[in-house]
Amino acid sequence: MTLEKLLKDSGTVSVKGNTDIEISGICSDSRKAAPGCLFVAVKGFASDGHAYMGQAADNGAAAIVYDSEEAALAAGGFREGTTYVKVNSSRHALAIIAANFYDNPSRKLKLVGITGTNGKTTTVTLLYRMFTSLGYGCGLLSTIANYVGERCSEAVNTTSDPLTINSLLAEMVDAGCTYCFMEVSSIGIEQERVAGLKFCAGIFSNLTHDHLDYHGTFAEYLRCKKLFFDNLPSDAYAITNIDDRNGLVMVQNTAAKVVTYSCRSLADHTCRIVEESFDGMLLSIDGRECWCRLIGQHNAYNLTAIYTTALCLGADKEEVLTVLSTLGSAPGRLETIRGPRDISAVIDYAHTPDALENVLKTLRDIAPERELICLFGCGGDRDKTKRPEMAAVAQNFADRIIVTSDNSRTERTEDIMEDIKAGMDLKGRAKSLFIADRKEAIRTALMTAADGATVLLAGKGHETYQIIGKEKRHFDEKEIVTEIFGEMYNLIEDKKI
Repeated sequence: MTLEKLLKDSGTVSVKGNTDIEISGICSDSRKAAPGCLFVAVKGFASDGHAYMGQAADNGAAAIVYDSEEAALAAGGFREGTTYVKVNSSRHALAIIAANFYDNPSRKLKLVGITGTNGKTTTVTLLYRMFTSLGYGCGLLSTIANYVGERCSEAVNTTSDPLTINSLLAEMVDAGCTYCFMEVSSIGIEQERVAGLKFCAGIFSNLTHDHLDYHGTFAEYLRCKKLFFDNLPSDAYAITNIDDRNGLVMVQNTAAKVVTYSCRSLADHTCRIVEESFDGMLLSIDGRECWCRLIGQHNAYNLTAIYTTALCLGADKEEVLTVLSTLGSAPGRLETIRGPRDISAVIDYAHTPDALENVLKTLRDIAPERELICLFGCGGDRDKTKRPEMAAVAQNFADRIIVTSDNSRTERTEDIMEDIKAGMDLKGRAKSLFIADRKEAIRTALMTAADGATVLLAGKGHETYQIIGKEKRHFDEKEIVTEIFGEMYNLIEDKKI
């Protein structure tokens, strides 16, 4: 494709050189620049791509897009034989150029995005499974994995970079997919990774404490989420949870058709829990009863969002309710492993105060007579303000607490645990253990649990690794729990416990 065509709607300010040239590829990493490619200089979180414009030109880049004349000159200026295009925003231009390069694949299928603090992965994963069950070719872009039809690839970020997104969407189009369901993070919105994409529907789940290490304030976090709905087209649906205090704020400026859902208020689509157990819950959705395999009030919201979205997309109500009753949870979301002495280990990704409270409330409500143990940690190099809040939630709902590591990254686990401890009162500390090694913490939780206890392992969920320092180590909680339960069965058989 010619550079001129790639630049359409990208916000071009000026051009030095020829735009009637063929471009063979696009990159924003100068190390990947090659003869015939287009390099887009983007100012990142840790480094500025403008500093590598010279390296990209030396590697053979046919053209370079940038947005700062000052930064370009500081990096060595402009090279003969290379076309330079100044734009209003390199981030925005990269997204538009990526969409153009792949022939705007989001316009050739029905793209549904969901944003919010909690529930994104469960909602998009179950929408993908539902519409696949209804006979459609589907794609999925999520925190856990990306799917093109049934082909799976690993996901690196909640919302990938524009080149990856558009490349995957193009593969979906080529594979004959009709729908794609996509998680849209606040950081992805702020960094314009979804600019240039055409959504047929946007879903809002909820807004609670998260990512303040990046956004700085809750107001800025909200603003970034709201931008997603502000940019929806008039022929799209804006589907919002009006039980969240920001549910209507999200859609107040959208051009899309607003559709509401609720588990507590009057809305376009409503749901309530009739009864609940560890095996599932009976829901009343728009007055129709439906047994579902998921549990918890938060999942009642997720399922209502799925139901509402499916109807907006034209699915048959009876078929939707039928499929809804067959859906299991997304990986690492309230996954239960039953062990000896009727102990249940529950693995969940809950890593925000609100998510942890939702899960603990659910487990407490289902089995109020059981001992409830909460094991959790907090990620290093991330929002520190939520650490004491997580502790306060744990002490309010759990009988015992074990504080341990999560992805500590470059922080000391002991320092993170001290931040968590600060959120506890004397009673909370009295019922808590602090064990830095997560595997040993899990072993302690399971080995010391009372008969019939529920042990929540929060924070890791689907992840099969831990990041300690800058090293990514294999760490699969399902494997670890199975191993420890196996040891416990052997000890019971030998009458040692």
